[in-house]
Parts: sequence; C-alpha cells; structure tokens
Amino acid sequence: MGQMIAIVGRPNVGKSTLFNRLTQTRTAIVNDTAGTTRDRQYGKVEWNGKEFSIVDTGGWVVNSDDIFESEINKQVALAIEQADEILFVVDAMNGVTDLDDHVAEILRRSTKPVILVANKVDAGDSIYNIAEFYALGLGEPYPVSASSGYGTGDLLDEVVKKLPVKDDDESEHLDNIPKFAIVGRPNAGKSSIINAFIDEDRHIVTDIAGTTRDSIYTRYNKFGFDFYLVDTAGIRKKNKVNEDIEYYSVIRSIRAIEASDVCILMIDATRGIESQDVSIFGLIQRNKKGLVVVVNKWDLVEDKSQKAIAHFEKAIRDRFAPFVDFPIIFASALTKQRIYKVLETAVEVYENRRRVVPTSQLNTVMLEAIAAYPPPANKGKFVKIKYVTMLKDAAVPTFIFFCNLPQWVKEPYRRYLENKIRENWNYTGTPINVFMREK
Repeated sequence: MGQMIAIVGRPNVGKSTLFNRLTQTRTAIVNDTAGTTRDRQYGKVEWNGKEFSIVDTGGWVVNSDDIFESEINKQVALAIEQADEILFVVDAMNGVTDLDDHVAEILRRSTKPVILVANKVDAGDSIYNIAEFYALGLGEPYPVSASSGYGTGDLLDEVVKKLPVKDDDESEHLDNIPKFAIVGRPNAGKSSIINAFIDEDRHIVTDIAGTTRDSIYTRYNKFGFDFYLVDTAGIRKKNKVNEDIEYYSVIRSIRAIEASDVCILMIDATRGIESQDVSIFGLIQRNKKGLVVVVNKWDLVEDKSQKAIAHFEKAIRDRFAPFVDFPIIFASALTKQRIYKVLETAVEVYENRRRVVPTSQLNTVMLEAIAAYPPPANKGKFVKIKYVTMLKDAAVPTFIFFCNLPQWVKEPYRRYLENKIRENWNYTGTPINVFMREK
C-alpha cells in the first residue's frame, strides 16, 4: 500500500512549486500527460528506496473565491483524514500569519506526523526569520527554497524518516488474491455495482467507524470467484461535504487505485466521457494498474445497435490513447446485466498481468519482428537488438531488450515492440513496460 503525503498551507506560500520540485526529483517512473490541473496535483516520488505519493491539497480548491479560511479548513481536514504524513508550508519572507496559527492549531491536535516547511528561503536574510516558526509548536522548521531546490533533499530525507511504518502482515495475506477497485466519478454507479455484485442493498463492509482511513478490503467468494474489493474508508460527514464531493472523491480514488491490482472504471452511458473520467484514467495509468472499463446504465440508452456500441467504444479508446488494449463492457448495475462478465473480465486482466512468456518463445517471436522492421539507424550507426527477456516478479509485465545503443531506441519503436508483444500474447487490460538495456 503506497503511502501518501499531503501538502497544506495558506494560499501563495508556494505549495504547488514545492509539489513540482519534489515530484520532479523523482526517478522517471511517471510520465505526465497533461490533463486537468487536478491531475497535476498528484505525483509519485521515489527517495532512498521508498516510494510514496504526494498530493497538493490546494490544487483541489473548488470555489476559489470562497473565504480562505473555510477552504483551508477543508484542505487540512482532508489531509488529516487521508494522508500518512503532512507537509505544512509557511512563507519565510512573510513570517507567521493568523491563518498559519489557525492551521497549526488544527495540526497540533492531529496524531499524524507533521513537517513544518519554511519556504522561500532564497532572499538572503529570510533564513534568520525562520526561528519565529518554532512558535507554531510543530517542532523544527525546515528551510527550503522550492523555486531553486535549496534544502529539498534534506526535507525528503526527513519525510522518509517520519513515514509511519506499515505492518506488512496485512499485505502478505492479501497477496495472491486479486484486488479490484471500482472507480469513476460521482454518480457513475459505483455503489450500485457493488450492491449488484453482492446481491444485497448494502455494502458488505468490515470497517468500524474511526478505525482506519486506509483502504478496506472486502473479500468476496461469489460465482466461484475469490477476490477483494478495495474500498477506501468512507467520508463519514456525508451531508457536510456535498458540494465538495469531487474534491473528496479524487483523493479517495487515488487511495483505492494505489491499493488495487485491477481498476474497474465506471463510465455513465447517459453522459458519455467527461474530463473527470479521463483524469481518473490518468491516475490508473500512472500507477500502472490493470483496467476494465464498464459503461454503466446501458439499460437507459435508446440506441443499442452494434453501430452505436462501436461508436461509443471508439470514442473511449480515442480519449484514452495511446493505451487502447483494454476491455470495455456495456452493463447495467440496476438490471444486473453483464455484471458477472465484469468480474470475469477483471479476473482475466489480473491473470494477464501475471502472464510470463518463456524466454525462448519470446526471443523466437520478437527477434523475427525486429529483423522484419529494425530500429531506424542514427547518424550511420545501427542499433542491434540481440536478446529479450522478462523481468522476474515485476508488478507490471516488464520486457527488457538488450542492445548495443539503448539510448537511440526512441518511443515510436518501443511502441512497435509493445504492439508486437500484445499481438502475440494476451496482455489485454494491463500496461506493459518495454526497457532497452546495454548488453
């Protein structure tokens, strides 16, 4: 289960700049496809062998002309409820403000580890101003300059040090059973599909209010399947957060996606594909999870001809390109139409993620495909690919091609290799990695 760090602080202290700085120092495990601003507030970081995600809660402010205080209260409440650790950013040039005091007071009452970050320490004297932040009662302020990068390495060291230690027992016994997350924007029918799976009008939940805000795994042994459905701990103050349901649902989607193997993405047939569907798809892609797209409420659509289906499928694949090799199921949670098929397909995608191709077979097929269409020459030098193998025990199917000049194999050719792999072996629904290495 990945751990999540939330960045909080009043407006204009440099939260987004810090977020960008921290997520760009990562090793390149993320390919950012620009989407909505929301997407850019979530990134993955690897530091000292630990991987965690960072969320800039400020990026989710819905009504920005709202009074700062109520917005920041929401941010902080969300961070305390959902994150494992909190970075509280203050402005070293401005010193302590009333709003900082207010945030500090809420954070002092929480049990989560908090790191106080004094940003904008690049203006000469401001390093001497940071002593006043001790008054916030949150321990030592870390001086950084998000814009120049000063101090961010020390900050990340501290972040890793303070991450709560998770017991691995839980993940151990969950390991060999598929974990499915049902995601989608509000009202796409997530809870009704869960009810349809379990044939009852209630969530079978094993959580006791207030125990954990991590993901809850509910185990199903139905229709001969055995799997966990991942559900993130509910937001208990339902009535209060009505207008912010999206704000919350994005963070909860992140939690559920990170904890799962395969994501079942619900799209509302009556509304078509909306930008939020695309941003949730982006989160699934970034976490390299398996994908089954379910077009729900199909019972409400008038035109169910093959032509209409083909048109809808094409629209979905066009919006999600270049990743197009995933199943799409037209279903209805209400009438239970094709609900069984959804589970069956999710299990297939899970099995595809674990498919191992024997090395000899891989080389026979792929070296022939490479001979038929070799990588383009560069400045008169030829790239020779000699051997291919699969990485053992990788979370995502990972193929390594050994060659003389790996740096010259560019994206289009890697995509050619990926397509050839997909043509020959069933990797539908799962991303695959193609790496070039020097022999």
